[in-house]
Amino acid sequence: MEGYLGLVSGSISVIIIYQLLLKLFLILSWRPYVVTKKYREQGIVGPRYKFVFGCFKEILSLKSSAAGITMDINSHDFTPRIYPHFLKWMSIYGRTFLFWFGPKPLILISDMDLVKKVLFDKSGFYEKPDLPLAVNDLLGKGLPLMNGPDWVRHRRVIKPAFHIDKLKEMTKQMTLCTESMVEVWGNQIAHEKNGQFEIELRGQFQELTADIIAQTAFGWSYMKGKKVVSAQKKLQEIAYASIFQVQVPGLKYLPTNNNRTRWKLEKIVRTNLVQIIHERMESRDGGYGNDLLGILLETCMGDRKGKNNYMSLDEITNECKTFFFAGHDSTSLLLTWTVFYLSTNHEWQERLRDEVLRECGTEAPNADMLSKLKLVNLVLLEVLRLYTPAGLVGRTTSQDMELGNIKLLKGTTVVVPISILHRDKDIWGQDADKFNPLRFENGLSKAAKHPNAFLSFAGGPRVCIGQTFAMLQAKIVISMLLQRFSFVISPNYMHKPTETITLHPASGVQVIVKPLQN
Repeated sequence: MEGYLGLVSGSISVIIIYQLLLKLFLILSWRPYVVTKKYREQGIVGPRYKFVFGCFKEILSLKSSAAGITMDINSHDFTPRIYPHFLKWMSIYGRTFLFWFGPKPLILISDMDLVKKVLFDKSGFYEKPDLPLAVNDLLGKGLPLMNGPDWVRHRRVIKPAFHIDKLKEMTKQMTLCTESMVEVWGNQIAHEKNGQFEIELRGQFQELTADIIAQTAFGWSYMKGKKVVSAQKKLQEIAYASIFQVQVPGLKYLPTNNNRTRWKLEKIVRTNLVQIIHERMESRDGGYGNDLLGILLETCMGDRKGKNNYMSLDEITNECKTFFFAGHDSTSLLLTWTVFYLSTNHEWQERLRDEVLRECGTEAPNADMLSKLKLVNLVLLEVLRLYTPAGLVGRTTSQDMELGNIKLLKGTTVVVPISILHRDKDIWGQDADKFNPLRFENGLSKAAKHPNAFLSFAGGPRVCIGQTFAMLQAKIVISMLLQRFSFVISPNYMHKPTETITLHPASGVQVIVKPLQN
């Protein structure tokens, strides 16, 4: 009997192992062969699939070689540094080609008509792609990463928090946060013998924008969220590295050094956010508040039968994680690259200062004043075009789809290279790689040859819900800095834009700050 049971057990084990090996063969070998063949029949080719790794090795090799490039301070085309693989493949295979992240097929498209069909599609069949677990730990499974009915439900709940009237009410808090930073800068200058000092912008603006979103959206101070910021910065590096790693089934559960670090950081983020959420729940007085966190809690604690407007505490925690990171990181980068540019172009710095002093004087700007800052708005848009925080956007097909003349197979991720498209001379004109804010003076739709060419906030139904919030912050901060200081780029600065999920300066941006003469 024991021998019979052992034989049965052994046979089952053999069957299970056989099925696993068969599945691996289908995923790692047969499917890439079939997918490559079907796209080749349509004239879509690309770099050859390498077993298990896909194109990872070539991507990392090209990126490693390009990482040593230090750009001229007046150059704004960082794509050879960050996307050397795309530029190489486009020169060989054309503007539409197939490539591989491990065994996952991706198709890059750089035709704006096709891009519009993908991003502005309302069928729901172009979904946000599955991302490595480390990216989910960083961003949270919030609105930007959701699909289908969950995305519709979350957007419906969150949208009122970003209504223009509510955002105008936030300007007072935004100016107070900025005033605190400005005072620190002023005090630091006062202690310098030569009446100026050098400052690293990236870190300063990260703290400022984190403070702003903490207070305006969640009702807590930056000091409470400092541990969250620190943990998310470390998670960001892990998340970016994980994108170029083969996702081995089950590996995410093993206690490797990388996983233990990730688990620890994610726990810090979640624990602190949960504590802040519970503090709000316990301290409520007739309601949960009218900021983003208050709106989310009202849905959680309200009528749970209203499924279209209900969110669980776990979902709220994820949304807080998402909006805290996205709400401060992208805006801090916009501010960093804007002051960088103004520090290297004193003509535009003076033009913006003249406008700010004309419309706002030396007062803290309010919503009405901000609406009159036309040149400031143009410069911010041009910075976003050339230094878009997220240089790529992807959508994965949930079924076989037709995109123009392309028959997309289910499970193919369509990649839109925003940073490359934003420098396309066929779209933006011969000065596409030059800094020219005036291209936007007649509006976004007329800035380029294609009305939907500006993609810094993506586009279509999934356009960034926080874009007005980000632009409002940026206008306030830039205005208040121009009212008080002038900027010159430091000789210590090295122009090396780099990418770890978002685009940032490799070693920060150092500028010399001087107070304006009375």
